[in-house]
Amino acid sequence: MAQDVHSSPFHFARLFSRDTGESPVAMRRRVLLERAAWQLSRGAQVTEAAFAAGYDSVEGFTRAFGRAYGHPPSRTPAEVRSAWLPAANGIHFHPPMALWVENEPKGRPDMDPTSLLLHHDLEDTRELLGFAAELDEQRYRRTRESHTVPEWDGRDDSIAAALHQVVWAKQVWLAAIDGTEMPAPHGDDPATLLRRLDELTPPWLAVIREIDRRGGWGDTLIDALCEPPESFVLGSVIAHVLTFSAHRRQLARGWLRTELTDRTTDIDSGDPILWLRKRG
Repeated sequence: MAQDVHSSPFHFARLFSRDTGESPVAMRRRVLLERAAWQLSRGAQVTEAAFAAGYDSVEGFTRAFGRAYGHPPSRTPAEVRSAWLPAANGIHFHPPMALWVENEPKGRPDMDPTSLLLHHDLEDTRELLGFAAELDEQRYRRTRESHTVPEWDGRDDSIAAALHQVVWAKQVWLAAIDGTEMPAPHGDDPATLLRRLDELTPPWLAVIREIDRRGGWGDTLIDALCEPPESFVLGSVIAHVLTFSAHRRQLARGWLRTELTDRTTDIDSGDPILWLRKRG
């Protein structure tokens, strides 16, 4: 490992210990003991687990296992779901052959799935509008395969229509939740949509933070202007917006790739995993 990072073993071990709170040897021993506990819980023999964990003898393995877990390996309960030992760095064995890194501090809000989806939705829309701005008017508004979801929004049959609906849906629901005037859907060229997106982003995130802060996801919004009146649970409203936004962004993404054939490698898949990695 030291050679891979162009370091001496001594210097590598010192940096590793400083940054993880555990020496490379200690971490390896602990993680392999965690794996051994999982293997034993699934019926592995003690001898098999001992040698797989790098021990030269069953006796040495038994002593180390007993010190770590407080019982001999032969008394490991069946089907242990987690055999994690205390670790300052939160790095643990995860079956069958992976590592799990615990998040610190616990409850980091920006890693909540809802938060990730909300921010990815906004940034992905912004990026797609940037690509759309490279198209001429004809290609931007060209009628394509028609998609109608949900029915009351009309057809998503062009890049312009799909991206307009991504922005417009947030404007409409933001006004409904905030109790403000319904906005006019004026201007659907990329520059105007980008301006509308930038204007709605702060209040959109703020209203969702407020719902979350007061635990209001189960609150109900009743639209008395409908005939008959309709009710909407706030949690389902946000899920609705994100669901159809994701669908429309993927429609626009596919159509943009057919138009910008020289940019297909720049137009990513829209995967939140890759988006988060790109953000660093």
